[in-house]
Amino acid sequence: MSSGAGPSRGAGGGWTRRRFVGALAGAAAITTVPAPAAPPADPAVTTPLPKAPPAGPSASATPSAPASPAPRSGPRPLFLGTYTSGDGAGKGIGLATYDAETGAVGGGGVVTGVDNPSFLAVHPDGRTLYAVDEQNAGAVTAVRLPGTEVLGSRSTGGAGPCHVSVHPGGRWLLSANYASGSVAVHPIDASGAPGERTDLVTHSSPAPGPGQQGPHAHQFITSPDGGHLLAVDLGTDTVYTYRLDENRGTLTEVSRAGTKPGAGPRHLTFHPGGRYAYLANEVDNTVTVCGYDPATGRLTVGEPQSTGTGSGTSYPAELLVTSNGSYAFLANRGHNSLTRYAIEADGARLRLLDTVPVGGDFPRHIAFSPDGRLLFAANQRSSTVTVFQVDDESGELGRVGDPFASPVAVCALPL
Repeated sequence: MSSGAGPSRGAGGGWTRRRFVGALAGAAAITTVPAPAAPPADPAVTTPLPKAPPAGPSASATPSAPASPAPRSGPRPLFLGTYTSGDGAGKGIGLATYDAETGAVGGGGVVTGVDNPSFLAVHPDGRTLYAVDEQNAGAVTAVRLPGTEVLGSRSTGGAGPCHVSVHPGGRWLLSANYASGSVAVHPIDASGAPGERTDLVTHSSPAPGPGQQGPHAHQFITSPDGGHLLAVDLGTDTVYTYRLDENRGTLTEVSRAGTKPGAGPRHLTFHPGGRYAYLANEVDNTVTVCGYDPATGRLTVGEPQSTGTGSGTSYPAELLVTSNGSYAFLANRGHNSLTRYAIEADGARLRLLDTVPVGGDFPRHIAFSPDGRLLFAANQRSSTVTVFQVDDESGELGRVGDPFASPVAVCALPL
């Protein structure tokens, strides 16, 4: 049975399948595994936030640390995703600030008018924030930055959207509908607002994996080379590769990569070199190194390896890779820890180093600050955000201060 199987109710006050995972899960040796060889390449608002400088063009291509450091003086914006229904729920997109030198988080406020904004992304120009509305009638919502004006929402055409990203060119918004197993594309207009959906693809095959009742699209991102889109589907144990027609906003499937049956792939992160990627498998508690061919978009999935969390269920969630390509970090929700890996052989190998207590309960999402020196963990069940200093040389993590309280913290996005 998948880690989140459970009841779901309608929009506005019910438990989605993904929320049920967080409610049920409790706190519950050095290994090196090579990747497959990479295929050969062919030729209503309070507390206004300080303005963030425009993000680099790769900000939405991969969730790993950006290569271009941001200014480190003065308070910087921190946006917090949450759920707006259920016990202890938030009121909308949380607002805070952080000190880029010390990692101290403060302030507070909220952008209201967005239901269940559980995942957030920023436009490459830094002027628009996007949130999913994770409910049965799924939608994506845009918020103007540095102000907090809600620009509008558009239907994703599916239920339970759980991930949103922006194509590096800044003209297309990509979202994944978890409950209905589909991915959607929206145009982005000059104001930053999403337009009417231009495509919707449901993952109708292969058949669902063991314990799954259907497809569950969990992530939809652009490859580092910008030539392909990759959709990770937990329900079908498959990563789908698409080409995007950048004139019409339509998708063409070009490749599929299957994991081991029942792995439950959740989140994919690329190495900066662009030839390897790392896949977190939620259901069987593993990670895999994948080879990637930029010419064809083909992903080759390697053998599963340990998260270092023992035999219990740890629900691996999010993977990050440092901008220098030397270290990877994995959030383990059931184990309440972060696994640290050394990256070797130009990205082809992960070597497990250790696990570090996250200082909260059920770390759903982790993210680097723009300069990569800080790591933020959003802890869903403890309603907190913890901050770590990241040592550039050793990849060691050092906790910074006390956890910051934020209702049902499921996403932390520092700018």
